[in-house]
Amino acid sequence: MEIHLQVMFLFHDLFIYLRVCSATVFGVSTESMQLSYDSRGNCVPTILTLLQSRLYDQGGLQVEGIFRITGDNSEEEFIREELNKGVLPEGIDIHCLAGLIKAWFRELPRGVLDPLPSQQVMQCESEEDFVKVVRLLPQTEASLLNWAINLMADFVEFEDVNKMTSRNLALVFAPNMSQMADPLTALMYAVQVMNLLKNLIDKTLRERKIASSHVDPCDNRSEAEDGDVEEYNQEEEMYNSEEDEDEDADEKDKDDEIIEESGNITPLADEHIPSSEVNANDQKKQET
Repeated sequence: MEIHLQVMFLFHDLFIYLRVCSATVFGVSTESMQLSYDSRGNCVPTILTLLQSRLYDQGGLQVEGIFRITGDNSEEEFIREELNKGVLPEGIDIHCLAGLIKAWFRELPRGVLDPLPSQQVMQCESEEDFVKVVRLLPQTEASLLNWAINLMADFVEFEDVNKMTSRNLALVFAPNMSQMADPLTALMYAVQVMNLLKNLIDKTLRERKIASSHVDPCDNRSEAEDGDVEEYNQEEEMYNSEEDEDEDADEKDKDDEIIEESGNITPLADEHIPSSEVNANDQKKQET
């Protein structure tokens, strides 16, 4: 009986834990949330991938001022309640969707970049410095940062339409990536975080451009060789055809020469033929 009660309490605790994991999506640690992998292999909370997918499906990539323009507060509160119930309503305002993504990062118990030594971040002066320092992040925070950088890079690719450059997006995301108590220090640190994000976005876009423009040199060589081989085969065919004609002409000339030479052969060989055989041959010709 006692064991039975222990099992019941165990399942009760597990049920409560699962409800908390599925229901609370803002202001909680990622360890207590349902996680999933994005297209780039980052393990992030499912709520982020859902919001991202809906944002893209509703044309958010081409909305001017996306992530800069704030959505309606009352609608955002309603969406939060629905998300806590495990529901993502239809017809959400595009700016509300973008604002919820920023809010999710802002309300984390610990900012994504907080595990980094702030002094070391402040000393960064180049892209290489920023790349080195973010390698110090734990796996969870590194995945979240990588997801956020690629999200921003997606929107920068449409900056001609949405007017959001890498600097603009880094500017609006920076305050949501760290938490510092001192307002003055927080402001100075946010500026450096903005530089960090901008450098990582630009690096990501540059790597994408290189990857998209990269063509296997073997393929190029193969196409060139195919063209060369085809041209070579055509020339060889023409050459062989001309050569055959020349050979035919040579053979004909040789035949003519043989015929001509055979007509000019003097019957020296007749001197060695007995006269009796010659007379017999002449007689046969006359009979025929």
